[in-house]
Amino acid sequence: MVSLKRWLDQRRNPWKAEHYAGLKAWRADNAQNTRLQTYDGLGPEALVLDVGGFEGRWADLILAAQPKARIHVFEPHPRFVSALRTKFAARPNVSVHDFAIGATAGALTLSDDGDASSAFGGKGGALQAPIRPVGEVFSELGLDRVDLMKVNIEGGEYDLLPALLDSGLIARIARLQVQFHLFEPALIDTRAAICARLAETHDCAWSYPFIWEEWRLR
Repeated sequence: MVSLKRWLDQRRNPWKAEHYAGLKAWRADNAQNTRLQTYDGLGPEALVLDVGGFEGRWADLILAAQPKARIHVFEPHPRFVSALRTKFAARPNVSVHDFAIGATAGALTLSDDGDASSAFGGKGGALQAPIRPVGEVFSELGLDRVDLMKVNIEGGEYDLLPALLDSGLIARIARLQVQFHLFEPALIDTRAAICARLAETHDCAWSYPFIWEEWRLR
């Protein structure tokens, strides 16, 4: 049953229709388990990027599937960074980086609303966190090939993904899982443009628009 809050949101914001259609299909397909969290094929030498680490639950899934995977977790929120470093202190194959990655160096304004730390703001108090250029980070970490990259960064994907495409670094990423966020109508066309460019090098394995989707290198 559709909640009253969601029903009102759809009535007031008809431009969110694609998001809600994606959500309905996501739930009907049990896609959290049947599509998103399918990591059994990762080998012991797998290199994984967790962009938007939050509390490390996604990294836990990767380690459960492949304990020897090399994981780089990117999380700019200082509170979450501290918890992540404690959580993975005994895991030498997990590195936690206390910055965001994007097109250029800069500062990110984060809200402090639990897991909704976003450059788009929120109800919580704001704080600043550093952004580092993705090309610089790939070079520094020696990321010649990435087996799996997860991106869930509350709107930051609209800066990061074009940077990966413009630089050609996208061709190093074998498997990309991304959650696009729909904060305003213009982002519908922005996502479509990014997906069109992704399709030049990758195939869309599955897609639930503005929920989760996966792209695989051809």
